[in-house]
Amino acid sequence: MIDTLASEFSNTSPVSMEVLFLRILGVLVFCGVIGLEREIRKNTAGIRTNMLIGLAAAIFALVTLQMLEIFGEDTNATRLDPVRLVEAVTSGVAFLAAGVIVYTRGDVRGLTTGASMWLSAAIGLTVGIGMWSVAIVATVTGIIVLWLLRKAERAVGIKDDSGSEP
Repeated sequence: MIDTLASEFSNTSPVSMEVLFLRILGVLVFCGVIGLEREIRKNTAGIRTNMLIGLAAAIFALVTLQMLEIFGEDTNATRLDPVRLVEAVTSGVAFLAAGVIVYTRGDVRGLTTGASMWLSAAIGLTVGIGMWSVAIVATVTGIIVLWLLRKAERAVGIKDDSGSEP
């Protein structure tokens, strides 16, 4: 039993341990920035939620890379389709995001927070497979949409400080 366990820990990975830790740290930073913006706005899904969503998506991506490495060349293995990873993460996060969307008294709240959760999942997937440039651009663009566009909406009178229609 110890030999089996030792072989599992010595299993080669498609990414080195240094890269693995860097990807995990990167996704925590990028999704943490998205979550921090939500936290500052006092939304239900803040920094920890967005970080955990991104972390989970990155782990799923890393597991998929590992599976492709182990079983990719085996013609007898079950057919692997990496696109299913994106579908599974999207479906799971959609379920979580739906939980933060609330409709009361004719007002829908939580849509932007739900969308930020999806963004964190996408960032997690991109970092998990090593697409750093996409993750950086997505994070910066997400912050621009969340922060800068809110300022522009208020400046032109589309929304007031509470986030509801004037």
